[in-house]
Amino acid sequence: MTTQEVANQLVNLCRQGLYDKAQADLYDVNAVSIEPKGAPMERAEGMDAIQQKGKAWAEMVEEMHSAEVSDPLVAGNFFSCTMKNDVTFKGMGRQQIEEVCVFEVQNGKIVTEQFFYPVAPQK
Repeated sequence: MTTQEVANQLVNLCRQGLYDKAQADLYDVNAVSIEPKGAPMERAEGMDAIQQKGKAWAEMVEEMHSAEVSDPLVAGNFFSCTMKNDVTFKGMGRQQIEEVCVFEVQNGKIVTEQFFYPVAPQK
């Protein structure tokens, strides 16, 4: 797949809430996930670690009110999109989260994902 095709597929699956399928179909087994400094898990290497990170995030969620994903913007082997979530976290209340997401594609698979957002102080 081209970078544009990977980007379109990722956005389509995320809009449906099919994050696990997106990872299974589109990510390289050795992919790396990078969160901002101060995030609960700043770096995850390999699909097992990325899936554990996703599972930990899902366990923190009490209720997802809405989620939006922008159309992708592609440049060479990279693409970006924005994600907006209105979510209530267990014990932390309702929050609006907006982030810029940047992905690198090699050989038709996502090899790096990096998220940019302000990190809330941990309680």
